[in-house]
Amino acid sequence: MNIRRILIANRGEIAARIIRTCRALGIETVLAASEADVDSVPARLADSVSVIGPPPSALSYLDPAAVVAAAVAAKVDAIHPGYGFLSENAALARACREAGIIFIGPTEEQLGNIGDKLRARALAISAGLPVVPGGAIDTLEDAHRLVEEIGCPILVKAVGGGGGRGMKLIEDPAQTKHTVELAMAEADAAFKDPRVYIERYVARGRHVEVQLLGDGTQVIHLGDRDCSIQRRYQKMVEEAPAPLLAENLRTKMHDAAVAFGAAMGYRGLGTVEFLVDVERGEFYFLEMNARIQVEHPVTEAITGLDLVAEQISVAEGRPLRMTQDDVRFSGHAVEYRINAEDCRADFRPSPGTVAVAVFPAGTGIRVDSHIEAGSAVPPYYDSLLAKIIVHGDDRAEALARARVALANCRLEGVQTNLAMHRALLDDAEFQTGGVDTAYFKRFWARGEV
Repeated sequence: MNIRRILIANRGEIAARIIRTCRALGIETVLAASEADVDSVPARLADSVSVIGPPPSALSYLDPAAVVAAAVAAKVDAIHPGYGFLSENAALARACREAGIIFIGPTEEQLGNIGDKLRARALAISAGLPVVPGGAIDTLEDAHRLVEEIGCPILVKAVGGGGGRGMKLIEDPAQTKHTVELAMAEADAAFKDPRVYIERYVARGRHVEVQLLGDGTQVIHLGDRDCSIQRRYQKMVEEAPAPLLAENLRTKMHDAAVAFGAAMGYRGLGTVEFLVDVERGEFYFLEMNARIQVEHPVTEAITGLDLVAEQISVAEGRPLRMTQDDVRFSGHAVEYRINAEDCRADFRPSPGTVAVAVFPAGTGIRVDSHIEAGSAVPPYYDSLLAKIIVHGDDRAEALARARVALANCRLEGVQTNLAMHRALLDDAEFQTGGVDTAYFKRFWARGEV
């Protein structure tokens, strides 16, 4: 069917970005907004706004009943969940089906399998993908046994979620009981699921992910991204394609990601995340994100595709509009996440009101944002203010454009990480490329910001 009206169950820059594509497609938009966001830029961009609850996300953006009720009242054809919040929530997908509304995303079953890290790991193994040595923990005895078998360091991870929550490092077997119990408590608080599992910790690893697109029958890849620049497991800078990656390894990762998606008949947009062991020259399946990613613009830059438009097309029940051979890659792209945070105060969030907002423009520069002068930055949500995306014929040109873009971005009224990004761009290790996930800790210790 043709989707004519979409409820956007999200906020911030991703809501504004989805509205932009819907406008181009002639699709009407209804923004589901909390009371804190009724005067936001996305609220003004949308054709209409439905208030779904008070500012705390648990009472608004994380309430499936409120979202579906708003969708039914607005008589929409579909719900786009964006990223975060309910984007990978099988209960929301089920509620949409029961209400006769299209969920722009994978099936309920796929969301359930992918959202459970142990089930996803088992699916990866059955599809022939390599996984990090490790396993499930049902008891503390299991934990002690696996730690002894694999050897330290060990990473404890939450079954029911990601983003670094519930993730703890065991560097000495004597820490096992305390660390596992701490991880379980944190996982329970974050995801209402205390289950954890453990994996061997790869000391020098790169976080490389492959973008998939499927229609339930055919699955293709749209290239890879490097997301190794992280702080406390939160991504800060992303690149496409991953720099300094051996081409035979890149091809194997693309093939493995497609095999994983094909094995489940994947429908929609999704990202298969891999850990590349730099020292061994091997890669392992980590997880899959069954939604659009924050960093999707770098893939759009090198492919020329509109990934939101592709999501909507698949949700309408159409076959993919391209084959793997039709996908062409051009140049290099880098994305910088501009956050409202005080880098000198342990990156503490900096809510408030943006007094000045000047964003860069020019060839090869794209800005995705929901911020303007006078915009409120509420304390309830993620601190992301904008994404600056640069594209060039090669990485050197992309970084040159990044230097211009970051120099011409001005945000006042709240603390931001702009100075950090500018300093990072001057760092020799970053300029070389292909850094591992421990890079940012080394960079920050140099005290160049």
